[in-house]
Amino acid sequence: MYQHKLKYILGAACLFAMQQAHSQGFLKADGKLIVNEKGQKVILRGVGLGGDMLQEGYMFRLGNIGQQHKIKAGIEDLIGPEKTKTFYEKWLANNTRKIDVDSMARWGFNSIRLPMHFNLFTLPVEEEPVAGQNTWLDKGFNMVDDLLKWCKANHMYLILDLHATPGGQGNDLPISDRYPEKPSLWQSEANQQKMVALWHKLAQRYANEPNIGGYDIINEPNWGFDDAKDIRGTAEKTNAPLKKLMMEVTAAIREVDKKHIVIIEGNGFGNNYNGILPAWDNNMVLSFHKYGNFNSQKAIQGFLDLREKYNVPLWMGESGENSNTWFTEAIGLVERNNIGWSWWPWKKMGINNPVAIKQPEGWQKLVDYWAGRGAKPSSEEAQKTLDQLLENLKFENNIKHPDVVDALFRQVQSAETKPFINLTIQGKSTVINAADFDMGRQRSAYYDKDTSSYQFTPGVNTQGNRGHAYRNDGVDIKVDDNGPYVFNIEEGEWMQYTVNVKQAGTYSVKLTVSADNGDGRLSLLNGFDKLTDTQIIPNTGGVDKWSTIKIKDIKLKAGVQQLRVLVDKGGFQLRSMTFEKE
Repeated sequence: MYQHKLKYILGAACLFAMQQAHSQGFLKADGKLIVNEKGQKVILRGVGLGGDMLQEGYMFRLGNIGQQHKIKAGIEDLIGPEKTKTFYEKWLANNTRKIDVDSMARWGFNSIRLPMHFNLFTLPVEEEPVAGQNTWLDKGFNMVDDLLKWCKANHMYLILDLHATPGGQGNDLPISDRYPEKPSLWQSEANQQKMVALWHKLAQRYANEPNIGGYDIINEPNWGFDDAKDIRGTAEKTNAPLKKLMMEVTAAIREVDKKHIVIIEGNGFGNNYNGILPAWDNNMVLSFHKYGNFNSQKAIQGFLDLREKYNVPLWMGESGENSNTWFTEAIGLVERNNIGWSWWPWKKMGINNPVAIKQPEGWQKLVDYWAGRGAKPSSEEAQKTLDQLLENLKFENNIKHPDVVDALFRQVQSAETKPFINLTIQGKSTVINAADFDMGRQRSAYYDKDTSSYQFTPGVNTQGNRGHAYRNDGVDIKVDDNGPYVFNIEEGEWMQYTVNVKQAGTYSVKLTVSADNGDGRLSLLNGFDKLTDTQIIPNTGGVDKWSTIKIKDIKLKAGVQQLRVLVDKGGFQLRSMTFEKE
């Protein structure tokens, strides 16, 4: 099954190979567009390496353990400081490797956004042997060098993003690994000067590297400067300290690097530009981040107005964490408006990213202990689980999500559907899992009444796949010991399956279903033509009690065709369909 899915991923990448703006020299801002050295418009189609240099607890299902230093402390408690140090060395070695970058390029990405943690490049202010000086660390720079080398090999751009600043740039603690008991970036001149010095050092090192796409100088500042109660900075009117610091960083970069784009982000997680513009540099790009709102022109009109007024390009520097439907709509929206994007993240635990990290056996036991819900595992037990996590980090051991990649690229351009896996009806008996419906847009491959999450839109409580398992489309899927199944089925919903029928003839179909009532109804269609009358789904004794119902006398033609399951009335669960030649 994996090999077949991978072929479709690669097929999508080949289809759009000609559309990718592979690196053609230094990028620059040209009026409202980002262009390459040939003056050609570049649409950045990128991915962010969240969880690489900087861990955030949600990526690993850690509940309330958000900051990386808290994750590290939890690991130290279990295996000790020396083994924890070894764990993090292996983490940084395993999480992103050349095989990851090769796959990104092959699947259609032309850029990478690297979320950097300052502590891989320099010591925290309070740990400097000499106050006011900067101790430079090789680790971070060497990691950037390696990533840049892999990007060059794949003709990709690498965008450097300072994700965790000295002291931390906001009240959302995990995104900057902030210690709230210590002075923040905004409360410490020493932290600010260290940030300026770090960007000067980075720009000096990479000034002549055309595959560096730009410097994203501060990620998602979220701070109330004029009103401390505005903890996210979304209502800030002047943003004066933020503008001052970004101007100082820009000046430091320009002392050693006149070529690279400087990317700025507003307050309020990158989106509040009050008081910040006009731009103070002629090679500058405005970034905005977009999560959990509608994908209408209205949703980005404010940024389009800024672009028009100040004649600067836009870049959606971070987006994602939603359903495939939302992904396709969001990317379609920004690309129609000549805006590139970077998806977040490349990998984590979960279904809504291109690849996923498998949860190792014993992981939940560690999480329960850290949350105060369970007994402390032995150091040997914890080490075994953590070692398995390190192996699971590697790309070859990741779970690949072809449906996500398809939604990010092919579905943006085409409403056509593709098989999720190869479905061939042949021999005496063929089982088709209900969850293996086609890949494609909502209303093309399937129809579900709830396809996306609008978590930042008041009054809208949709989720997409409510089971959060198997694949990232709108259809609700759970997985148990017997595999995936579709649940929360509602009237009017449907799923399409592209099948290759090897032999024309009369078939019967056994539906594996469960229900705690006898109200459910479904029909089978070939395209829009009914193959069966409406079938009653009986009460099987509960949603956890599975049974089969048999439908006879189904006429199928030979060849490739699209079968559909249409829900005439919901209230049941569907695991599979077994086709048998009569």
